[in-house]
Amino acid sequence: MLTKNIDFINFKGKYKTSKIKLILLTLLKGSNEVIKSLSKNYNLNYDLKEIKKYKKSTNYRIIGMGGSCLGSQTIYDFLKYKIKKNFVFINNLNSCVKSNKKSRFTNLVISKSGNTIETIVNANVLIKKNDSNIFITENKKSYLYLLAQKLKADVIHHSNYIGGRYSVLSEVGMLPAELMGLNPNNFKRLNNLVSNKYFLKSLIENVGAILHFSKKKKFNSIIINYDSKSENLFNWYQQLVAESLGKNKKGILPIISNMPKDNHSVMQLYLDGFKNNFFTFFSVRENKSKKIINQKILSSHNYLKNKNISNIIYAQLKASENVFKKKNIPYRSFEIKNRSEQTLGELFCFFILETILLGKCMNINPYNQPAVELIKKETKRILI
Repeated sequence: MLTKNIDFINFKGKYKTSKIKLILLTLLKGSNEVIKSLSKNYNLNYDLKEIKKYKKSTNYRIIGMGGSCLGSQTIYDFLKYKIKKNFVFINNLNSCVKSNKKSRFTNLVISKSGNTIETIVNANVLIKKNDSNIFITENKKSYLYLLAQKLKADVIHHSNYIGGRYSVLSEVGMLPAELMGLNPNNFKRLNNLVSNKYFLKSLIENVGAILHFSKKKKFNSIIINYDSKSENLFNWYQQLVAESLGKNKKGILPIISNMPKDNHSVMQLYLDGFKNNFFTFFSVRENKSKKIINQKILSSHNYLKNKNISNIIYAQLKASENVFKKKNIPYRSFEIKNRSEQTLGELFCFFILETILLGKCMNINPYNQPAVELIKKETKRILI
């Protein structure tokens, strides 16, 4: 058990971890602002009294790219059963995107730099005269900062020392969570986790295993996801790992497989193809799911009677794990016992800490993304 909310099976084997443990302890004792954002001690850059007026809205639109949008989208999808309001996420550039002329939105426009071209274009196309607008951006005269002033919108300062992919537990993710009717403090789990010896041990051993796989030329981190409501969690994870570690001809490639659909496509490759992969199984225990209609089941498949869809998915998950074990394919497994802010906060903490530790151990700066800037500059050159 990783925590009381998460059952966990670790990668099989023993790996070198002494250096990793030392780096983790140094990070936790230091003044790293990304790490601070995971704790309850981090001060969010907004005043609850000032945003109270926006809580009356029922329709919200979050306009941002990558980590500026994926964190809050993860929260919305994972905890939608608790959320009574409608959120729309605009996280790509689509020439067919349309502005809904009938609905009045509260727009949250999010960009750390304030100059993200896709966010600028989407804001230009979508924001209407009668909308309410909040901009989350750095405290400097960027395009979006100046646009916010022109629209007389509220501006919440995006901390310049926290990059987008690490910002989910900062104002970037927590303000949307607040507007969803959730409690941001419940996501802040670092304070609890640092006193959980099993959590820290599992985290360190995971990093040791992944470093071992990397040295053995196993670069593909494949997520075998059995929970449709967690697809954006792993879109967030994909950016976190790829953008943080893909440098200096090194890196880990996160690949997302949504199950059981992919049993009928790429699973054959995973089981019998090339062996440069390691795997993460992910599932959530669902208490309510549709039941099989017994009267419609033919006698050849009586074993399906009295089952529900969750029972069947769980059987497929365990069958896959058993086959992976027999074939000595490296995997770890997360089984979520309940959907809550606390559980999601623990997952955010685990993956963020794991990624930073991997970067430090690989002698990579996990906080920058220098190569991506080349495309931004080249795009601007072409448009000019």
